[in-house]
Amino acid sequence: MTSVLYRLGQLCVRRRGIVVALWLVIVVALAVVARIAGPNVNDNLTLPGTDSQRATDLLTARFPSQANGTNPVVMRAPAGGKLTDDKYASAIDSTVSALRRDADVREATSPLSSAGKDYLSKDERIGYIALNLRASPTGLGTDDAERIVAEADPVRDAGLTVGVGGYLGQKVSKPETHSSEAVGLTMAVIVLLFTFGSFVAMGLPIATAVIGLVSGLSIITLISQVAEVPTVAPTLATMIGLGVGIDYALFIVTRHQAQRRGGMATDESVARATATSGGAVLFAGTTVIVALLSLAVVDIPLVTTLGYTAALVVAVAVVAAVTLLPALLGILGPRIDALPLPFKREARDDHPHGWERWARFVAGKPLPSALVALVVLVALALPALDLYLGQQDNGALPTSTEARRAYDGMTAGFGVGANGPLLVAVDMSAQPAKADQSQLDDIDKQESDQKKQAQQKADAQEQQIAASLEAQGVPPAEAQSQARAQVQPQLDAQTRQIEQKASDQRQKADQPATDPRLQDLRDDLQKASGVTSVTQPLVNDSGSAAVMTATPKTAPSDQATEQLIRRLRDDTIPTATSGKGMSADVGGTTAGYVDLADEISGRLVLTIGVVVALSFVLLLLAFRSIVIPLTAGVMNLVSIGAAFGVVTAVFEKGWGASLVGLDGEVPIVSFVPLMMFAILFGLSMDYEVFLMTHIKEAWERTHDNTQAVIEGVANTGRVITSAALIMVSVFFAFIINGDPTVKQFGVGMGVAVAVDATLVRCLLVPAVMTLLGRANWWFPAWLDRVVPNFSIEGEEWFRARDEAAAREEAARRPRDEEPGVAPRGFPDDTVPT
Repeated sequence: MTSVLYRLGQLCVRRRGIVVALWLVIVVALAVVARIAGPNVNDNLTLPGTDSQRATDLLTARFPSQANGTNPVVMRAPAGGKLTDDKYASAIDSTVSALRRDADVREATSPLSSAGKDYLSKDERIGYIALNLRASPTGLGTDDAERIVAEADPVRDAGLTVGVGGYLGQKVSKPETHSSEAVGLTMAVIVLLFTFGSFVAMGLPIATAVIGLVSGLSIITLISQVAEVPTVAPTLATMIGLGVGIDYALFIVTRHQAQRRGGMATDESVARATATSGGAVLFAGTTVIVALLSLAVVDIPLVTTLGYTAALVVAVAVVAAVTLLPALLGILGPRIDALPLPFKREARDDHPHGWERWARFVAGKPLPSALVALVVLVALALPALDLYLGQQDNGALPTSTEARRAYDGMTAGFGVGANGPLLVAVDMSAQPAKADQSQLDDIDKQESDQKKQAQQKADAQEQQIAASLEAQGVPPAEAQSQARAQVQPQLDAQTRQIEQKASDQRQKADQPATDPRLQDLRDDLQKASGVTSVTQPLVNDSGSAAVMTATPKTAPSDQATEQLIRRLRDDTIPTATSGKGMSADVGGTTAGYVDLADEISGRLVLTIGVVVALSFVLLLLAFRSIVIPLTAGVMNLVSIGAAFGVVTAVFEKGWGASLVGLDGEVPIVSFVPLMMFAILFGLSMDYEVFLMTHIKEAWERTHDNTQAVIEGVANTGRVITSAALIMVSVFFAFIINGDPTVKQFGVGMGVAVAVDATLVRCLLVPAVMTLLGRANWWFPAWLDRVVPNFSIEGEEWFRARDEAAAREEAARRPRDEEPGVAPRGFPDDTVPT
């Protein structure tokens, strides 16, 4: 691998103009095509084999118009106003008409219509237009969503507060990441300036990382056109891509600068830096990629997609670091030190380095150092014992988003549970029973009785009016005629109402929705603790499937809602459907995220095991040691546990939530800890590889374990600290993002990298390695014969190459030019000086 990277570095330097031009053409082409295609991300959950997925599949196959639920356009009148006021009612009618004309809208139901009377609050101040869209969450594009949302402008112009919910609102409520990216890049610029001391050198890692990131995000955008990509995927990819892109370039530029200060020619230095530090970058990047791709064992499409999209940007960052960066270094040459900082100080080698003093201190007191690090790490990790995998709702989004305004409006008008309705999908294996004759007879009898009562009341009223007219001197026959003329129209209108009502009852009794099985199920759902209301069932044309909506009393993110879903699935529904030739499943977004948490919890241990095992194998190959991979795995788990503890404390317990821009505690999204583990385990290996490579080099040279540890920490401390500061700055910058899920990633990964680069790499690792002594390098002889010899930075290859070159040079040198050999014609003891 070293020879390949060395030749690659030489090629990139020699053809630097072509390499840079090729990169620019590729990145511009990708960006333009991605811009034209546009992002097509969504939050659609696919969870094969789960209850919520069965509900979705049933409705998609048999009742597609109800498969995706409704998207509420929530409207709130100002204080003292009502939606039924003329000025608001006309605006609502205009909006409904505009929505119905939209080709992507299947149905728009007004809260002012008889069909939508349940969509109007009791005080008539809040209501919503129920939108049933033709497009699923996957098929709805961002541009189409924005067009549909804009069609509600008439009610906005009328003075109503409007918010759009459902997957339509989520599609247009993605907080921007530009401010986070700007803050992260600014902090990275500051760190790099102090690291390199010049503006030109600082710009190299930034340029490489940005070009690689734009390429990776463009590819993700193109992937979203043919596959389902979660909404958070581009943001997560941006966080990781910026961090690793800058860090990988930092490692290579640092090696190049050190070699140039040692007198090495620029072109040779670039090639060697690509082969040595580039080898470490390639190995570290491979470890991150393997960790992210290992998420596929969870077999959850959302998690798998998040894994491979993040792995993609890491792969692009690695390629940019070993191809684009060498070409840029070759173009700059000695100008890399141009535009130095005015207060730049040259490094002095005649005094012990600060990191060396620190390493000697830790090596001199290894046990207390290890105990201090462990105590702090355990204290940080303790809150993770209360970690609960839940789901967030739109109530945690910024108030400026459509989804948050819809959430607040629904909560105020219909209760917090209206934001997370549960779809109960019913599979009816037999045709629903028609109304029997006794039901129809009852309706007929009720109609007859009501007509008789109306007639008797009309007769009495007629006699009363006729008597009054006769008392005024009107002849009896004429008085009777006038009285009948007054009473008969009212009697006719009342009779028509009775007949229409009876007709509606007959039609309703003969519809599948009145199947006693469905009504029994609805009654049982309505009686369940924690349910506010259950709609009348809707049945498809064939009578093979039905759906009803149950509204919880609690918010979608509330643990009580999860418990309600479990009770409905485990007790209420099985009891109501047992032996009745039908089955029912609870679906919808809220139920889907409950299933997601269950799926992740059940496979978390497997995922951790796979990631740790693969990382162990990679480190074993790299360092030919059993102990080093084992201790590295344990220490990585400890640092990740500390990150989990901080995330639990801040978000689930609400400790310092205001510092990250939240009003209080919010649940931890179920896939966040799993993704954090894979990402952080991979990223922590970056610093592990960089540190252990230098320790191993010193060990092979000195065979003094303590001295190797001291030299390794001294030689890498500054670079690891700079890289960690950049990574932490990038991750923490995303805390200002409005999406709570992104905030959780930012806090968790920022804390983990900070802990890993300080407590773990600079304190715990050197302390433990000092305590273990020569045991660090134990490697069974039989395994040594089986495992191929693998070098990360290839120092052995360069050493062997340099020795071979020296021998060839000595062989070519004439004998009389060799030191200590007398020229021809002189005695051996009279060599001229």
